[in-house]
Amino acid sequence: MPKHLNFEIIPFSQVPSKFPTPESSTLPVVLVVDDEPLIANTLVAILGKQNYAATAAYNAEDALAIAKIIPPDYLITDVLMPRMSGIDLAIAIKESTPDCKILLFSGHVNVIHLEDDPRCATYDFPMLSKPIHPDALLACIASLGVPAA
Repeated sequence: MPKHLNFEIIPFSQVPSKFPTPESSTLPVVLVVDDEPLIANTLVAILGKQNYAATAAYNAEDALAIAKIIPPDYLITDVLMPRMSGIDLAIAIKESTPDCKILLFSGHVNVIHLEDDPRCATYDFPMLSKPIHPDALLACIASLGVPAA
């Protein structure tokens, strides 16, 4: 083998994946969307430790592409994102996957009054403010009927 090639062969089961694996197919699928990767990745890690098959997307467009391949049981999305808002994403996911439970969250105080937005009233999306304690997030998810496996 040429000296400049340095790689290691590992079993497929140890390959990191952004998507739930076939072994996790019985776990509730949670799609976390935030344009701040640190927030999305942190929530995915928290949910993963609680027996959810969680994956992250960093924009609404990627989230829609993921949802077409793996329809989520649950969507947790930031509201204010570039190009496509979390509200528009939530509506699109709800239309394509009607049984998906949706949770909106935002760090902007002016967004907390989304109940006044007729689109949110139609779909009745719960709203949480950032930062959120992991226990509060897990309690909210459990209250909406998506139990961990």
